[in-house]
Amino acid sequence: MDDPNPSNDIRLREGASIAQRLVMAGFAAAVALCFTPGLFTHDTLEVIISVCALLVGAAFVGAVMLAPAVVWIITPNEILIGQQRPFGKLRTRVVGKDDIKGLQVPGSKAAKARFQLAFTLASGERLTSPPITDVTHVRQTVARIAAQFDVPNVEAPSNPLDASNPEMQLGEPLEPFSARDVRIVALIAVALSAVPYAYKLWRGLPPGPIDIMLLPIGAIAAFAVYRYANLVTGAFWIIRQRDIRVERLWGDGTPRADHIEGRDVKAITVERRGRSEDEHCIVVIRLQSGQRFRSPRIGSRAEARAVATEIVRRVGIAPENNKI
Repeated sequence: MDDPNPSNDIRLREGASIAQRLVMAGFAAAVALCFTPGLFTHDTLEVIISVCALLVGAAFVGAVMLAPAVVWIITPNEILIGQQRPFGKLRTRVVGKDDIKGLQVPGSKAAKARFQLAFTLASGERLTSPPITDVTHVRQTVARIAAQFDVPNVEAPSNPLDASNPEMQLGEPLEPFSARDVRIVALIAVALSAVPYAYKLWRGLPPGPIDIMLLPIGAIAAFAVYRYANLVTGAFWIIRQRDIRVERLWGDGTPRADHIEGRDVKAITVERRGRSEDEHCIVVIRLQSGQRFRSPRIGSRAEARAVATEIVRRVGIAPENNKI
């Protein structure tokens, strides 16, 4: 579950720590301050840009520092909700078992395997929890909460990463780009590279070295699009007992599949692939051969760790190779 303590309470958290907030706010402030020299120029455009940059930076710093951190502690008889803003007082609220009349589990549009608990109270108020951290046991968590609060008719969420599934799925099944779309993009690349050259000829001017150099670059780009466009479609992971099937596409759109077994794995780790640890963490598997497999984006670091833990259990990865 989400709480490793023997009390069996379920703890859900949302919001960055004070240290993380200070780092993000300091970075935003430093970027905004880079535009301050423009305030002392006589160029109206530079002054406007500098003022806008400072205002945006100040707004971002304020949003980061004032966003509340939320903690839910779900016990068998009540829900304790704590909310605290940086440098502010802790605000608490207790929702009793008798006040809860309904429970739904809406998914997230941004992340397919992210779920929250939406409680409907007797007063008609709707309370939405922070995301469920252990995305591999969402159905079990929801069933347990529904039973302890006596909430009937709770629909089990459709979760491709749930450990109760015979096959866990990461990403979406792959389909190659249509030949028509690939040809259109290739032609656009050629046309864009030829525009400067054609413009100079139309104006009766001699094309420069850069104009001439763009022509073969456009041809190379068009060839790369035509030949390798389907390589950017990503991967689709099917996690089964004892192995993982990784489906990808070759450049011409033909499918390829790799199978990963526990004895082939040298290390399994969780890494960030993007700007935020709340949205862009993935699982990385490195084989004994040195080949690396990067999973589709999962979500937060805690969610990615839950998926990695289930992969370790299913595939049978040796403890010394587990780096999560």
